Amino acid sequence: MKNIIPPIKGTRDFYPEDMSIRTWLYSKLREVSNLYGYQEYEGPILEAIDLYAAKSGEELVKEQSFVFPDRSGDLITLRPELTPTLARMVAQRQKQLVYPLRWWSFGPFWRYERPQKGRTREFFQWNIDLIGANAPEADAEMIAIIATFFQTVGLSSEQVKILINDRTLIESELNRIDIPDNQYKSVFKLVDRKEKMPGPEWRAYAKEIGLSERNIDDLEALLTDSSLWKKSANLSRVFSALDALKVSKYTKFDPNIIRGLDYYTSTVFEAKENQGDIRRSILGGGRYDNLLADVGGDPLPAVGFAMGDVIITLLLKANNCLPQDINRLPADVLVTIFDKQYVLTSLTFAAEMRQARINTLCHPIADSLGKQLKYASRLGVKLAVIIGPDEIHNSEISIKDLTSGAQLTVARKDAISQIQSLLENEPA
Repeated sequence: MKNIIPPIKGTRDFYPEDMSIRTWLYSKLREVSNLYGYQEYEGPILEAIDLYAAKSGEELVKEQSFVFPDRSGDLITLRPELTPTLARMVAQRQKQLVYPLRWWSFGPFWRYERPQKGRTREFFQWNIDLIGANAPEADAEMIAIIATFFQTVGLSSEQVKILINDRTLIESELNRIDIPDNQYKSVFKLVDRKEKMPGPEWRAYAKEIGLSERNIDDLEALLTDSSLWKKSANLSRVFSALDALKVSKYTKFDPNIIRGLDYYTSTVFEAKENQGDIRRSILGGGRYDNLLADVGGDPLPAVGFAMGDVIITLLLKANNCLPQDINRLPADVLVTIFDKQYVLTSLTFAAEMRQARINTLCHPIADSLGKQLKYASRLGVKLAVIIGPDEIHNSEISIKDLTSGAQLTVARKDAISQIQSLLENEPA
């Protein structure tokens, strides 16, 4: 073991049992995305660092991105997020696309962070965006997609909540408590860190960025006002739409939700666990109406969110939401090799099974029958096919149920339809 080269820090090996979870998660994301009429797309893994430099914030670019020069000396990065790529792709074909645009993607991303529980340097992420609709109801649709996903995977509104805010509302409140607009950006970062820092440390940081004691007191009062959303015509429409979409039980206003990325313009939201050990956001997103123009396109309203696979997988495991048979082998049947002289006979029958679209293993060597059946049982295969000299002489096939141990022999010509019937009638 000492001579095995370890994986890169913060990356993951996806053994089959891990890959089956990722594949299942992808199927649920696809199901929900399709349910709302979104189209799947993908962008490149490598991007110019300039794409993020002015759009995503200094922390993402200078501290969290894997940046390196290519052979011509240009700085490129492994993509840390997808929204700037999406904006660039839309800007490139802006006149040809049909709006509002509904796109989604699930792919790999990289951020240079300290690996810890629920956070890796390489991760997969669900990105979903609605572009070209400047309406609070579009924001509500995005939030409804999140709630529908939670329902689909079995997470209740008691277990998770989608917390919603509006940055323009908070800006107007900052103005009301006499915080100048040239400090809004630093105050947003302050608010974003409130839950991550002890109270005295947070207040000390507030003073460092230039806030007075009165400013800090007023800001803390603002961040505990659960009815503040009623001042926002935008949020009033968002919450009304969420009622109409029948997902309001999953949602809640929270003035502390700001989102760290610089490109958000109004509605922002995050999903968090109500109970349990996961304290960080499950996902986050919001409205970003200026990003298309920032990458060279014409201005277009847009809203979207991203969800990483690491946190949501931990949450699903903790709440027993993963299917019990998620790691089951894809093959339903093993065709055994009785002995060396019957190898081709077994291969032929396995090929016929696959032509009938039955997922089939064929044992590669003529081990003892007991070893082959034990191998199939350990993998979770449902049925084993035995073709020995007696079966060949009588033009028959023996089929063994590896769960119950029952065995039956049927005519060779009826074997495939019999196997299909056994698989279809298997208890759920």
